[in-house]
Amino acid sequence: MNDGTDLETPIDAERPDVLSADLREALDGLRGEIRTRFPARQRAPVEKVDWMALIRKIQRRVSTLGMSERSGEVDEFGMDEIVLRRTRPVLELLYEHYWRIELHGIDQVPDAGPCLFVANRSGLLPYDGLMVSHAIWRMRSKLRPRFMVADWLITLPFVQPYLARLGGVRSCRENAERLIRSGEAILVFPEGQKGAAKVFRERYRLKRFGRGGVVRVALETRVPIIPIGIVGAEEAHPILFKWDTPARVVGLPFLPVTPTFPLLGPLGLLPLPTKWVIRIGEPISIDHLAPDAASDELLISRMNEELRSQIQVLIDTGLSDRSSVWD
Repeated sequence: MNDGTDLETPIDAERPDVLSADLREALDGLRGEIRTRFPARQRAPVEKVDWMALIRKIQRRVSTLGMSERSGEVDEFGMDEIVLRRTRPVLELLYEHYWRIELHGIDQVPDAGPCLFVANRSGLLPYDGLMVSHAIWRMRSKLRPRFMVADWLITLPFVQPYLARLGGVRSCRENAERLIRSGEAILVFPEGQKGAAKVFRERYRLKRFGRGGVVRVALETRVPIIPIGIVGAEEAHPILFKWDTPARVVGLPFLPVTPTFPLLGPLGLLPLPTKWVIRIGEPISIDHLAPDAASDELLISRMNEELRSQIQVLIDTGLSDRSSVWD
């Protein structure tokens, strides 16, 4: 039977090529239309991450935590009387029971008014400034020395706002003079970073007191210098050795390695319960000196060394009187 189709007739050899060409043309048209209706998004160039800038930004953000709770009794340097009152039980616990602090020579301290306390530096964190200030306030309720804080401490997360609220002030000559001229007593540590970075074998050996900036401030503001020797605080965080490279990443001058840190992690940052002795020496009066004594570099250098020697004597006396680090 023949239905009009010759099954034996061969298929045109060019037919598949024609179909392929038509198909390619149709697909190309479809792709063009898709590109027109849905243009490809421009891929943004990948920016290089500035990790140090990112770390500094995080530090700034973290350091402002808690700053929204401001009271109406904050002075120009940030000290907050309400925060101080709330913190006194903690300071008292540290003073009486944790470090069991003994205070000698309080009769050398005036009842009120500006003066310049000078002490040996003890460790990275300013426990010494907090405790000396609290010790004097306990015996002289009208006198709470403002303790000076190193620049690098101000940049640490959590540290700056709370130290300021508790009476800490960035250490510089301008701040010291402003505080004294406004009637405040101040507590300074002329060893600076060199004193804070002392390793355990160098404990209680006073470093050089700079170029006499402390003496110069006293001469210009006409206030007495009161030396203080602190024993016990340098063993609260005994530094075995220092890591420099990892510390630069977080903005520290060095990373201390102690018997407990970093071995115990964050718990290793807790200070040891050593016994402290604070000795206050006889004030160095400047009333007999001429008003222009602050320009006498030779006099400033001599007074600077005398002050350092007096504090070293106070330290040596405290060391010889104690039976051990713990009592």
